[in-house]
Amino acid sequence: MNKNMERLYNGIIKENPTFVLMLGMCPTLAVTSSAINGLGMGLSTTVVLILSNLLISAFRKIIPDGVRVPAFIVIVASLVTIVEFMMKAYFPSLSASLGVYIPLIVVNCIILGRAESYASKNPIMPSIFDGIGMGLGFTLGLTCIGLVRELLGAGQIFGAQILSLSWFTPITIFVMAPGAFLVLAFLVAGMNIIRKKMDEKGKPLAKPAGCLDGDCASCGKADGCKDRKEA
Repeated sequence: MNKNMERLYNGIIKENPTFVLMLGMCPTLAVTSSAINGLGMGLSTTVVLILSNLLISAFRKIIPDGVRVPAFIVIVASLVTIVEFMMKAYFPSLSASLGVYIPLIVVNCIILGRAESYASKNPIMPSIFDGIGMGLGFTLGLTCIGLVRELLGAGQIFGAQILSLSWFTPITIFVMAPGAFLVLAFLVAGMNIIRKKMDEKGKPLAKPAGCLDGDCASCGKADGCKDRKEA
């Protein structure tokens, strides 16, 4: 598996932000009352991830260490503003549904984490694929949670009525805040069961590797991670 494909695999499976790293929990729990909200939030974050990784990787050698984090925030904030305006122009109803959580992408720990731990230390192409992988993993997580919550809470999927209300009584707790915690817990438990069964079959699903805080000293690897070395 080449490096670019490895970054895709890591983001979607090995280091899935929602089900493995448990990052970005605020939008995960707040906007996934429906599948379309989860998909919209995930894709918006993916666009910002890809573009921020691209720009930060491109400028990694000229951004001074002393203003590294503020520079990252300025780049991310500019991209989020563009995405927010585009959504208001072309998807006003979705933008209204997501509300304040679109501007809050600026401080999403997934984006800042990937900027600090990967994009600022690697060439452009691997950084782009890292953003794609992490973004798709985040989108997959939010959409799955939204699908379950919408189906059980309203009998719908992407707004289409799937379960007839003549015999199905919506379980309204699933479109409320406690439902987000319940669905997330069951999905994470399901992934852990799959991981355990694959381990038992001798085909282990790789455990999460890599860090987001850049602290190689406490990582347990004396020489640090190979993919963290500046190209």
